[in-house]
This record gives sequence, C-alpha cells and structure tokens, in this order.
Amino acid sequence: MGMPDAEGHGPPEGLPDLPPEWGRVVVPDDATALAPEAAQVRRELRRAARRAAGRPPLGLPLLVLLVAVLTTLAGLVAVNWPRSTRTTDRPSPGPYAPPAALIGRPLPALDLVDAGQSPVPLRGLVPAVIILVDSCTCPERIAEAITAAPPGVTVVTVTHLGAAPATPTAGAAAVRALADPTDGLRSFLHLPPRPGALGAVLVDRAGLVVSVHPDLGPVGSYRADLARLAA
Repeated sequence: MGMPDAEGHGPPEGLPDLPPEWGRVVVPDDATALAPEAAQVRRELRRAARRAAGRPPLGLPLLVLLVAVLTTLAGLVAVNWPRSTRTTDRPSPGPYAPPAALIGRPLPALDLVDAGQSPVPLRGLVPAVIILVDSCTCPERIAEAITAAPPGVTVVTVTHLGAAPATPTAGAAAVRALADPTDGLRSFLHLPPRPGALGAVLVDRAGLVVSVHPDLGPVGSYRADLARLAA
C-alpha cells in the first residue's frame, strides 16, 4: 500500500500504489491550479511535433538513392548501346594528285624480282610504261598499253606478289612481269593502292619520270607521253 500523506490519507481503496519516486502527489480541488503544468505539457508536445515534421521520412533517402542508381544505369546503357548503321552524307575523297616534283626526277635504282626471284634492275628497262597492277588486274587497260607502246618501249607490270601480266599480242612491245615485295616504287611515287585502279609511271630513255597516272585511263589520255618515250 502507498504511504499516507501528511493528513494520514492513503490512496483510495482498490487503486494500485503510486511509485515511491513520484513523491507526494497532491490533487487540488480546483483544476485551474494545474493550468501552468498543462501549458508546459502542450508546449513540449508542439515542440516534439515540429521536430518530427522537420525530420525526413526514411523512404525519401531511399527514393533519392534509387533515382541516382537508375540514372547511372541509363547512362551506361546509352554509352554501350550499338550505334545504328545510319548512312551519313560524307564528302568523298578527291582524286589523288601525285606531287608535281616527281616529273623530271630520275627513277630510283630499284631492283625488282622476276618469277624466278632473280633481281631485275628497273632502270635497265627504260624507256618504259610501268604499271602497278596489284589493286586491279584490268586486262583491257594493260592490253591497250602493250599494243600502243612504240617499238623499244618496255611495258612493265608490277605487283606486290608477282602476278602474271596480260598475254601480249604478236608484234607488240616487250612485256616484263615483276614483283616489288618492298613496295619501293609506290613509296617513291607516293601512290597508295586504290581498289579498281591501275597506277602507272612513264619513264623516258634517260630514266626521267615523264608522267604519273594514279588511275590509268584509255590510251588516248597518255598517247602523247608514249610518243615522248620513243623520241
């Protein structure tokens, strides 16, 4: 049982004892006497409510984290997704123009090889129409050059691996099929391989370059140069 108060009154019969640490509990006869305590309690409750409203709920940080992860994944997918093979209008490369300084220069002392891998000095074949055929066999163009070459002018077909030339017709100019494994002639001419095109260089009796043709056309386009080779 609870301790009696100063007037000897204990707790009402049937009610549990109050905790001793509460000390003496006095219930006033007039409830308005508790107004200051009630106001203090209400202030504490309002303060606690404001603190709870200012604290973000647990779900908000998780939502922010989820948005960040999804954004990162979307960026990775965009970077690694295969590009569509859309065709774009790109300017086509202009025609190759050999350096003008090549005209009049002496042919370098290059040794090519024949079908038996024997060295053949290229200067020993001048005057000559030297045709680079590894990017295009183009037999009709080679046959035209062989037929149109004046007497004493050698037609030389050069490949990287020594492919056979077109079969010459009876009474045509001499034809030599040689290989240039090191591509020394192309390096001298600054003439890169172009698919479907025959490169050619015309060299006179003195071993000087008369003309360079990145894409050897019909005989009519270089007939005047052929005449100079025979002079």
